[in-house]
Amino acid sequence: MIKSPLSRNFFQSAFVVPNLEAACNHWSQKLGVGPFFVKDYPPGTFDSVIYRGEQADLSMRVALAQAGTMQIELIEPREGPSAYRDMVPVGSAPTFHHFCAWTEDFEADQKLLEAEGFEAVNVGHSGPVTFGYFDTRASLGCMLELVTRLPAVEGRFQMMADAAANWDGSDPIRE
Repeated sequence: MIKSPLSRNFFQSAFVVPNLEAACNHWSQKLGVGPFFVKDYPPGTFDSVIYRGEQADLSMRVALAQAGTMQIELIEPREGPSAYRDMVPVGSAPTFHHFCAWTEDFEADQKLLEAEGFEAVNVGHSGPVTFGYFDTRASLGCMLELVTRLPAVEGRFQMMADAAANWDGSDPIRE
């Protein structure tokens, strides 16, 4: 039996923000979290994206940093419909958006979640990585993201955690 994604350890907490640099600086200066690693996802970045059952695009800027055992993700969405804008309209203050957990079998987990009534809002593919946002607001008060667990992704996240372990507060935003 597959363990429900809702009963797994969440490794990431994510926030939608109106200004990525301002949010990174706030988290770094006021909360001591950093350094943040920024990545731009312009339109057309992903091999495919589905939004509420229809082909779509997804673009945003993302910053990741480690805070103890939890990864912090800050997301500045760009134009267009997305799981981010479903929960956090344009012009909103920084808002908590989702927890994230690994998946070993995205399709099986998607079926489990949808059978429980948790709709897949966005599902995307980039190479071997599949990610999806599920509307778990009725149960969690936020969305749930699942990401394919792959050594390359884990390695990148470990590099960020290592940078945070001995971070002296310098160079808080890294491209």
